Amino acid sequence: MNQVKELLRSHTSVRKYTGEEIPKEVVYDLIETAQMAATSHFVQAYSVIHVTDPEKKAKLGELSNNDFQFKTAGASFLFCVDFKRLQIAGQKYNIDITADSAENVLVGVADVSLFAQNFVIAAEAEGYGICYIGGARNNPKEISELFNLPEYVFPMFAMTIGKPTKTNDTKPRLPVEAIVHENGYDVEKYDALLTQYDKELGEYYLNRNANQKVTNWTKQMADYLVNQQRPFIKDFLASQGFTWK
Repeated sequence: MNQVKELLRSHTSVRKYTGEEIPKEVVYDLIETAQMAATSHFVQAYSVIHVTDPEKKAKLGELSNNDFQFKTAGASFLFCVDFKRLQIAGQKYNIDITADSAENVLVGVADVSLFAQNFVIAAEAEGYGICYIGGARNNPKEISELFNLPEYVFPMFAMTIGKPTKTNDTKPRLPVEAIVHENGYDVEKYDALLTQYDKELGEYYLNRNANQKVTNWTKQMADYLVNQQRPFIKDFLASQGFTWK
């Protein structure tokens, strides 16, 4: 149990790998392990594209604005929310499923995220490093076309994995007290706790082993969330059949 906790606590994002290719049988073993993640109502509303074609891998990196990661990764993936398989299941009984609801979008996002995190833990247990790439949502239409994603399927994030060239410092998370609320939500505690966290994270950024900078968490979040991110996503999801009914 202590080894599992230590593994979970040691997670860092890895963006440069040795280039050592991960065998397909290892990839499939990791995916089979990941499939044991919890899934809402057992719908298993996810698919993963294992990107082995060099041209498609390079294009995915370009469209995700993270091309440098894909150049050295041992394996590359695109994780997708998937209700197409469920549509086909319904057709076996002449039933038209309702996929295009806000609830099902949430179900799919939760399912693929749990599946992906199980994949990450399995990969890290084998000594690999990983990096989630939310930049796959920068050009979701083009990425969907690149991988022939049908109606009721959309890309959630990409991921690179491989043998790390170095071990990064773990980044401090929010204090537990900022996350846990007992018997009701407590807004009042945030001023003190976020000030404390800004100091801790600011020291981390100044002293880590690479890419030192002067910033803190509240400043980063304010700058990130001042504008709407990826405003085209709602229309893209509608084009894939998710109209948020």
